[in-house]
Amino acid sequence: MRAHVTKKTLSEGLGLLERVVPSRSSNPLLTALKVEPSDAGLTLSGTNLEIDLSCFVPAEVQEPHSFVVPAHLFAQIVRNLGGELVELELSGAELAVRAGGSDFKLQTGELDAYPPLSFPAHADVSLDAAELSRSLGSVRYAASNEAFQAVFRGIKLEHRASGARVVASDGYRVAIRDFPASGDGKSLIVPARSADELIRVLKDGEARFTYGEGMLSVTTDRVRMNLKLLDGDFPDYERVIPKDIKLQVTLPATALKEAVGRVAVLADKNANNRVEFLVSEGKLRLAAEGDYGRAQDTVDVVQGGSEPAMSLAFNARHVLDALGPIEGEAELLFSGSTSPAIFRGSGGGGYMAVIVTLRV
Repeated sequence: MRAHVTKKTLSEGLGLLERVVPSRSSNPLLTALKVEPSDAGLTLSGTNLEIDLSCFVPAEVQEPHSFVVPAHLFAQIVRNLGGELVELELSGAELAVRAGGSDFKLQTGELDAYPPLSFPAHADVSLDAAELSRSLGSVRYAASNEAFQAVFRGIKLEHRASGARVVASDGYRVAIRDFPASGDGKSLIVPARSADELIRVLKDGEARFTYGEGMLSVTTDRVRMNLKLLDGDFPDYERVIPKDIKLQVTLPATALKEAVGRVAVLADKNANNRVEFLVSEGKLRLAAEGDYGRAQDTVDVVQGGSEPAMSLAFNARHVLDALGPIEGEAELLFSGSTSPAIFRGSGGGGYMAVIVTLRV
């Protein structure tokens, strides 16, 4: 087998696999990737038993023959090649990797022993890949990193009559993003770490979903992925979304991010990074206090609602995370000093964050 492929294209494909294939494992075969040449190019595949990933790389191939190589070592070799056109030549159990003046000989693994990976040929529903990636990325911050929180460590994907929705929560905040979608899809919970890989590989075109038993397969024109899903029921997050809004403020999201970031420098890290919000007379006053001093800042807002003033307190990190996906004007909706608050873009866009307040 002999193949010619550009270093850039091959490196990009290997970069996708490197995040999935473990660098160490009790089963050495899991640290390898399978390369399946065809007349059109190379298909690179790997797994960590939670995620199966396959990526296609265009190449000129003669006498196609599959092989298995150590994933991270192969990727490192390709990245360090001296030339821009890579030649791969398989001879027995040895793979030659050449470019420019560089020439590497790499021992291949047992092809027959490599775990078989299969990807479905049909699709149950299709979503816009870029929109799905953007939506997952905008709520990912709210998913829990704690092992004991089970389904909170995932992102719920719901198909609704009006489109689709992704939801993440760690019990202290909820991040929601609605986006256009059609078809009869199922609701499921994708592990947050698997969602990270989806965010990386989904670029444009269609993301085709195929549902399996406890598994989701996602296929694009270049990438195929099998993801194990989380079991369990996602909590009823809609009941924490406040309905009775008594005070509403609008201001540039960037101005609020900067102001919160400034006062949070002195926020007490042992008291939930507490930052106090006081809304009154078209002003939002921010205050934080810790062992080393106090900080205050004031920003102008457009104020509305039945309450003339309100005092609340939030975890500064939660506020900054919630503001991250908002561009332009931010809209803050308050129903009381002890009730959760809503942060969203004033122009719509489908994104909304609900944050639990700290005791005033």
